[in-house]
Amino acid sequence: MAKGERKRALRGRAGRMKGGRGSGRASSGHVRLWGRHAVEAALKNPARQHRKLWATREGIDSLDGELPADFPVEYADVQDLARLVARDAPHQGLVLECEPLEDVFLDEVMDSESDRPIVILDQVTDPHNVGAILRSAAAFGAAAIVTQDRHAPPESGVVAKSASGALEVVPWVRVVNLARAMEEMAEAGYWRIGMTGAAETALADALPAGPVALVLGAEGDGMRHNIEAHCDALAKLPISRTVESLNVSNAAAIALYAIATRTA
Repeated sequence: MAKGERKRALRGRAGRMKGGRGSGRASSGHVRLWGRHAVEAALKNPARQHRKLWATREGIDSLDGELPADFPVEYADVQDLARLVARDAPHQGLVLECEPLEDVFLDEVMDSESDRPIVILDQVTDPHNVGAILRSAAAFGAAAIVTQDRHAPPESGVVAKSASGALEVVPWVRVVNLARAMEEMAEAGYWRIGMTGAAETALADALPAGPVALVLGAEGDGMRHNIEAHCDALAKLPISRTVESLNVSNAAAIALYAIATRTA
C-alpha cells in the first residue's frame, strides 16, 4: 500500500458535532477555546488559524506577550463570555474561536518520534479524561495520543481546558480502525502494553528497552477484547487493595511516569 493510501486508511476526521453552549465546538465547525492556559497555548501555536478572541481587559492583561496589532479582539464582560462557553466553565476572561488543528497521521509520528511512547485510548469518551491524559502526555514526553474516530470526543473547549495547553503540543492521531493501527505500531517495532487490573504482571516488569505503545481502555469497561488481543503484554499498576481501580487519566499519568523513569 502506498504511503498516501496508508495514511487515508489509518486516518479519518471524526464527524463534527453540532456546537453551541457546552461543547466548545461552534455550530460553524470552528473550535471555541477558553481559559488562560488553553487560549494562550493556542495563540502561540503557529499551526493554529485564529478567527476571533472575546476577552475582558483583565483577561488580555493576563496573557504572556502581546497580541498582534491587527488581531481581531472583541471586548466583553464576564457575563457575555459565559454565554459562549460550557455552563459554569472557568473562562478566566478569555474565549478564542479558531479552526480545528490539521490532521496528524500515525506513520508521521512513528517515523519521527520512535524513542517516545505513544498512548492509545480505546473508547475513552470523557473529554475531561482525554484532556488530562494529553496534559500527562506532554509532561512525560509522549509522542502522541491515538484514538478511534467514532468513540472519542472531538477537539473542543472542554478537552483544551482540561489539557491546560497540551492540546497544542501533543499530536492527536484519530484512526478509523484502532486494531489495524496497533498492527502498524507492531510492524514499526513498538511493544504494545495494555493496562488492566486483571493482569498478573506489574508495569515495571513488563517494560522493554525499546519503543512502547501504552494502551488504556474506556472508563469502567476497560479495553475491548479485540484491542486486548492486539497487545504484546498486559500489565497492572501495583495499587492498594483498598482501591478497586484508578481513573483512566490517573492511570495514564502513573504509567507514563514509569515509562519515563525506566532503567535501560
